[in-house]
Amino acid sequence: MPTAAPIISSVQKLVLYETRARYFLVGSNHAETKYRVLKIDRTEPKDLVIIDDKHVYTQQEVRELLGRLDLGNRTKMGQKGSSGLFRAVSAFGIVGFVRFLEGYYIILITKRRKMADIGGHAIYKIEDTNMIYIPNDSVRVTHPDEASYSYDLSHSLQYNLTVLRMPLEMLKTETAQTRQESFDIFEDEGLITQGGSGVFGICSEPYMKYVWNGELLDIIKNTIHRDWLLYIIHGFCGQSKLLIYGRPVYVTLIARRSSKFAGTRFLKRGANCEGDVANEVETEQILCDASVMSFTAGSYSSYVQVRGSVPLYWSQDISTMMPKPPITLDQADPFAHIAALHFDQMFQRFGSPIIILNLVKEREKRKHERILSEELVAAVTYLNQFLPPEHSIVYIPWDMAKYTKSKLCNVLDRLNVLAESLVKKTGFFVNRPDSYCSILRPDEKWNELGGCVVPTGRLQTGVLRTNCVDCLDRTNTAQFMVGKCALAYQLYSLGLIDKPNLQFDTDAVRLFEELYEDHGDTLSLQYGGSQLVHRVKTYRKIAPWTQHSKDIMQTLSRYYSNAFSDADRQDSINLFLGVFHPTEGKPHLWELPTDFYLHHKNTMRLSQTRRSYTDWLTPGVINHLPLPYDEVTCVENRKKLIVKKFHKYEEEIDIHSEFFRPYELSSFDDTFCLAMTSSARDFMPKNVGIDPSPFTVRKPDETGKSVLGNKSNREETVLQRKTAASAPPPPNEEAVSSSSEDDSGTDREDEGSVSQRSTPVKMTDAGDSTKVTENLVQPMKDVYGINLSDVPSEEDLSVYTRFVQLGQHQHKQDKSNQQHCSKHLDGVIKLTHISSFSQDNIYEVQPPRVDRKSTEIFQAHIQASKGIMQALGKEDISMYREYIRNRYM
Repeated sequence: MPTAAPIISSVQKLVLYETRARYFLVGSNHAETKYRVLKIDRTEPKDLVIIDDKHVYTQQEVRELLGRLDLGNRTKMGQKGSSGLFRAVSAFGIVGFVRFLEGYYIILITKRRKMADIGGHAIYKIEDTNMIYIPNDSVRVTHPDEASYSYDLSHSLQYNLTVLRMPLEMLKTETAQTRQESFDIFEDEGLITQGGSGVFGICSEPYMKYVWNGELLDIIKNTIHRDWLLYIIHGFCGQSKLLIYGRPVYVTLIARRSSKFAGTRFLKRGANCEGDVANEVETEQILCDASVMSFTAGSYSSYVQVRGSVPLYWSQDISTMMPKPPITLDQADPFAHIAALHFDQMFQRFGSPIIILNLVKEREKRKHERILSEELVAAVTYLNQFLPPEHSIVYIPWDMAKYTKSKLCNVLDRLNVLAESLVKKTGFFVNRPDSYCSILRPDEKWNELGGCVVPTGRLQTGVLRTNCVDCLDRTNTAQFMVGKCALAYQLYSLGLIDKPNLQFDTDAVRLFEELYEDHGDTLSLQYGGSQLVHRVKTYRKIAPWTQHSKDIMQTLSRYYSNAFSDADRQDSINLFLGVFHPTEGKPHLWELPTDFYLHHKNTMRLSQTRRSYTDWLTPGVINHLPLPYDEVTCVENRKKLIVKKFHKYEEEIDIHSEFFRPYELSSFDDTFCLAMTSSARDFMPKNVGIDPSPFTVRKPDETGKSVLGNKSNREETVLQRKTAASAPPPPNEEAVSSSSEDDSGTDREDEGSVSQRSTPVKMTDAGDSTKVTENLVQPMKDVYGINLSDVPSEEDLSVYTRFVQLGQHQHKQDKSNQQHCSKHLDGVIKLTHISSFSQDNIYEVQPPRVDRKSTEIFQAHIQASKGIMQALGKEDISMYREYIRNRYM
C-alpha cells in the first residue's frame, strides 16, 4: 500500500434541479455513494449567492431531501402533476460562473469523451457545455477543452509524481496543519487501530497559467468545497497504444496552452508587460507501461518541451491585407525587461538549462524575420551577463527554411543530429532506476545523458524552447524530431529496446508521427485558423502530389480566418478568460478599437515596484538550479498542497475502483483501451508472416490501413486472426509482399467490415495448396534464428528417450520395477524433482504444506460452523467500522 495517493474528486456527476426561488445542484461520485448539494439563489438579479453546507450525504438522504423540496414547492399540496422541483439538466462538472450585464450564468459540462488514461486516471475532452442564466433561460456554447477528476493536468507528470514521493514525516506535518472538514466518530480511532496503515491523500493547487476557467471559478472557490472545482486546460490530448509483442505501452501527448496573453495569430504577437508570450504551449509526451495499471507502482516516463512567440514587444499590422504583413518592434527594450520576466518564469518551472531553438530565417532579401533574431540575440546576451556560466541561457539559431530549400542535405537528418544534443542536455523524467540490463550493457549515448539522477530514477532539468514566427509548421516538425529522439531514450529506460534509437517507417514512429500531426493540427486551428500547411512528410519530401493542393487550401483558409474571423474569436477569448468584464455605462466589447490595454496592465496603472535590471531572477530560484524551484520541497511550495489522511479503503483514494468500476456492467466494445489507436491494428501490415515488432522498418506502402491483394483477388475471403503478438516469427525482408495502393472502394469496404482488432489472412482454393505451402514454409534460419543439424547428438537422444519413458508411466509401478528401470537409465541422465511429485507419475502428487496461520484460519472456520465464535481483533473491528461508515453514514 503506497504512503501517498492523489485525491479523487467526489463530484463527477451533476444534476441541476430547479425551483422558483433556487437552483439545487446535486453532485455525486461515480459510484453514487457520496453526494454533495449546492444551493444557488435565483432571487438576486445581479449578485451571485451560493450556499454550500459542505456535508456529505448518502443516497437515501439525498432522496429524502429532494422529496421534501418537491413537496414544499408545490402550488397545491398533494396535487398531481404540479411538481415543485424540476430536473433541469444532467452534467459532469462546473466550468464556472460568468457575469454579463443582466446577471450571472452557470456553465455546465454536458458531454464528455475519454481521451487518455494515465495510471488509471482518466482524462476527458469537453465536447459540449450548457450555459444557464440563473434567473431565466439557457443557451448553449461549446469549448474543446480537457479536464480530469483526479489528475492535475496543469502540472507535468514529473511534478505530480514528485509530490507523491514527499518524505513521510513531512506529510505527517502537513496533515497536522490541515483540519478535517467533516466530523467522523470512527475517524481518529480507526486510523490508530490500523497501526498507521492510513494513506495520505494529496491535492496540489493547479498552475493557473494553464488553467482556462480560473477566472470563472474565482468568485466561488473560497465559499464551496474543493470537490466542486474542476479545472480545465485548453490545448490537445491524444493517446495511442504501442503493442510490443503483446506488451501494451501507452504513448500520451498532452499540450497545455497558456491562458495568459492568449489570442489569435496576428492579433497576439510577442509578449505582454508581464512576460507572457503569445501562442505559448507546453507539450508533454508520456510513456507508461500499461501492463501495470498503478500510478505509484507503474513505470512512467515523460519529456516536456515548450513553444512560444519571441519574447519581445513586436506586432504585425493586418490592415494592409498582405499575406505576410511587415514585422514592427513596438517598444525599445535595451535592458531586456520583458525577456527577463519570461525566462524567470521558465527557470522557476523547468530549472536549467533553458535552451532556445530559433528557427526563423537568417538570410532574406528584404529584412523581415531577421529583425526578431537580432533583437532576441541581444536580449539573451544581456541576460546571460548576470547568470552563472553553468546556468546560462543556450541560444541556437537554425534557419530551417534554408535547409529545406537545399538539395544537398536532408533537413530532418540535420534536425535529428541537433535533437540528440538537445535531449542529452535536459534529460527526461523516469520514475524507476536504470534497468539491470542497461547497467550490464550500457549504451555509449546513455552515459552522456543530462538531467538529474536520483535514487528513484531520473529528473528532467531544463527545457527546450522552440520558436519560429508563427510557432506552427516549422516548430511542430522540429518538436516532433526532438520528441522522436526523446521517445527512443524513454523506451530504452523502460527496458523495451536495446538501443536508444528509432528509425523512420517503423510502426512506433508512424504512430508517434500521427499523434504529433493531430497535435499540430489542433494547435494550428486554435491559433492560426487552419490546419498545418507543412507536415513531417513535406519536409521528408515524400508527400504525395495531392498534398500540394491541400496545402494551398490550408493557406487560403488560414488567410481568410486571419482577415475576417479572428477579431470575433479574440473577443470570445477575452470574454471567457475574464480579460474583459462587461460593465454598464462603458463601451461594449465589440466597440473597443483595440484590446491592447486589456492585456498590458501597465497601460492602466504604473507598477509600484521596479525589478532590477541585473538581479532579474526571483530570489531563491538560482540557489536550487538546475532543479526547478516549483518542485523543490520548501515552505512556499508546501503551502500549495492539501494533505489529508484517509483510511486505506476510502473511495477518495481508491483509484482501482475508480478505473475498473466493479459496481457497473462493462462492455468490451465500449472499453477505451480497446478503442484507442493501436500500432498492431492500425499501422502493422496485414500480411501473413510479417514481423510484429513495432521497431522494424517497413516499406513506404506497408501500413495497417492497406488492403491485401488487388482487383483480381477481390473474392478472397478475409478471416480474423489474433493480435500481432501471436504472429509468426519475422521472415526475410525480401519475403514480405507489399500491399497495393490502387484498390477500389469495394475492397476498402470489405476490409472495413472486419473487426478493427483483427488482422486479415488470405485463404486460397485447394488447387493452390502447393503454392501456399511454398509461400508459408519459411527457412529454419529465418524462423528460429538457428540451423538444426541433420543428426541429433547422443546426449540429445538420451534426453529425448528419457522424456518418452516418463510419458509412458501413466500408472503406479512397484518399487522393484522402478529400481530395475532406474538401473538401466542411470547412465542416460539424472533428473531432479522440481515439484511435489514423489515419482515419475502424472497422477500422484503430494499435498502442499500448509503454514500455521492458514491452519488456524481453517480451524476457526470449522469452529464457527459449530457456533463457537472467536473474539474479534483490532483489525477486524476497524474493518467493520469502516464498512459501516461507508455504507450507512
